[in-house]
Amino acid sequence: MTKAMKGLRLAAGAGLLAAAASAALAAPAVTRLTPPSNLFTENDPNPPYVSRFLVGQRFDLQATVSPDAGQAIASVRFRIDGAEVPGTVTLTPATVKGLPAGATVATLRAVSSELPGAHLLEVEAVQGDGQAAVRQGNFEIVGPVLPGGGFQPIGATGPSNVVGQGGAKNVILFIGDGMGIAHRTAARLMKYGAAQGKSRGLLAMDQLPYTGIVITHSLNSIVTDSSPGAACYATGNKSNNNQQGVFPDDTTDNFDNPRVELITEYLWRTRGKTSGIVTTSDVFDATPGSYGSHTQSRGSGTGIVDQYFDERNSNGIRVLMGGGRKWYLPAGTPGSQRSASNDYVLPADLTAGWGVPAGTLDAGRDLIADHLADGWTYAASASELSAVGDGTERLLGLFALSNMNIALDKVAGRRGDASVVSDYGFPDQPMLDEMTGKALDVLSRNDNGFFLMVEAASIDKQAHNMDTERWVLDTIEFDRAIEVARRFQAEHPETLIVVTADHECAGVNIIGGSRVTNADLVSRAASGLGAEKLRRDVVGTYEAAGFPRYTLADDGYPVTTDVDNRMLIGYAANADRYEDWLTNAKPLRDSQQPFNNQAPLNTYPGGPLARDTAGNFLVTGHLNDSVAAHTASDIPVSASGPGAERFTGVMDNTDIFFKMMESVLKTGAPPAPRQQVIRERGLKLNR
Repeated sequence: MTKAMKGLRLAAGAGLLAAAASAALAAPAVTRLTPPSNLFTENDPNPPYVSRFLVGQRFDLQATVSPDAGQAIASVRFRIDGAEVPGTVTLTPATVKGLPAGATVATLRAVSSELPGAHLLEVEAVQGDGQAAVRQGNFEIVGPVLPGGGFQPIGATGPSNVVGQGGAKNVILFIGDGMGIAHRTAARLMKYGAAQGKSRGLLAMDQLPYTGIVITHSLNSIVTDSSPGAACYATGNKSNNNQQGVFPDDTTDNFDNPRVELITEYLWRTRGKTSGIVTTSDVFDATPGSYGSHTQSRGSGTGIVDQYFDERNSNGIRVLMGGGRKWYLPAGTPGSQRSASNDYVLPADLTAGWGVPAGTLDAGRDLIADHLADGWTYAASASELSAVGDGTERLLGLFALSNMNIALDKVAGRRGDASVVSDYGFPDQPMLDEMTGKALDVLSRNDNGFFLMVEAASIDKQAHNMDTERWVLDTIEFDRAIEVARRFQAEHPETLIVVTADHECAGVNIIGGSRVTNADLVSRAASGLGAEKLRRDVVGTYEAAGFPRYTLADDGYPVTTDVDNRMLIGYAANADRYEDWLTNAKPLRDSQQPFNNQAPLNTYPGGPLARDTAGNFLVTGHLNDSVAAHTASDIPVSASGPGAERFTGVMDNTDIFFKMMESVLKTGAPPAPRQQVIRERGLKLNR
């Protein structure tokens, strides 16, 4: 145990006695203290600490306080290690249901600390009659304090003291949304196959030299959704499901929650590094949104994309690519879904503390035009992306109204069967590796380096749909993007590559192989005889699984996924579905598409019970839901480049942030950021 921890334990014990004495005087009640801690919720001052921050990383302090009946909260003060935190504490009414009358949220914005170690947080609330309550929590500051830029080991969960040669100038984080170990295995089997017990090849992600295991729980559940699952890599902290870049609070405003500084914001503010976000989903979606927005509602599309642009002088985002054009078109334009109901206006204390624009409810905004006026290059198709010039330093690519099409359907379109991509109205969409290559071209022009997040979003979306061949091909597409990064890394060895997921989706596993030819399977699928024809004689396990073999075309994808003796996938977190083991001609309907309820998209199957019905093989699921769900299973992480050796063993998902930042902060003194606009009150707790 470090001296910092021993001191914290003693201080916590004394503080609990003080809190008990205050409670005896019928003082106001403190029901929430942010940052979250086990000291506050469970009276446990010991590590692991729930909330950890990098040296200098900014975060908000907040408490919810309820006065006695007939009283009102008069003042709130925050102290850290016994010293009052300077600045204005804003008092606003709590607006969530179920709290007592007069419940008040007290907030102090944009605090930071340069003193590594465990710290005691104390809030003192005073009501109108002078009665006071004191409650305590704790948090940890993790940071470089050793000569050469190494890290002091702080507690059981802090980064290790690794001092090596140089550091990472560039960081490329790949997130295969929903990608568990079986998703990777299935992609490897489809791409390379196996014979006599040996894999015939390795994926690009398999060839990264260091691999570990990641625990994925969110702040309020063992099963995370994509918002906290991705945001933990962006902030180093847990958040509630559906929330990103913030801690939970007791107001209903979706954009006023206590903020935590994002990796994109920190690297731009302290190192002048620009950032990029590349995804195959709608760009507002949870994973991309976690790297450029702060909100308790991942569905606030208009506000999220506006925040990307409005706060560009704080987040350093210079590349943004994916789907989601519907948020950039003025309301009233066909396909637009901009709305004041999911837009934002920030409170004054937040804009002052963080130095960001307040925002406005502007459904009629032409956000593409705003980007063009700010010097961005805009690409609306794969052809336009390919034509982006060498001098481009700001790039916006929006290739669909909402989520981009799946790799299987994009590849089919390039091979001459464009029926699906044409139905969606965007037959000329880039592949993820093409988007990644262009993002690297643009970002690498910054001499200070960059951070790039690349997401393969539909590994998750199609695993939810239990559409096996579509998520497998999306995993292959993801791996091809990783290979682009590996080639970049070979020319720029100061680049760290990290490949992981935000969670596992659907409880995927490879249950075996088909025991029949594809022609026989097609006949059985048309029989209507259910399990008799499609389970008993088809599903081969153990030695009956054999070694399924797929053939790759010149474009790097299987010539067909309907092969003899094919690989078979099962789902543990599954909803009810009909199964015939054949590749589905069409994906399920995507409710996020603006024209989902119009022809031809309204002719697509609405769910897993509306396809593959001819065979009459009903697989009853574990879930009372229409689609499969996320699981709490651990996920793999692989890495290469400066600092990659840190990504081994079993780690919490928040550790990924600190391991990436440890690699970056081993470099020399930070250069002055370019084009930076900052108003930082920034308390320095380096006594």
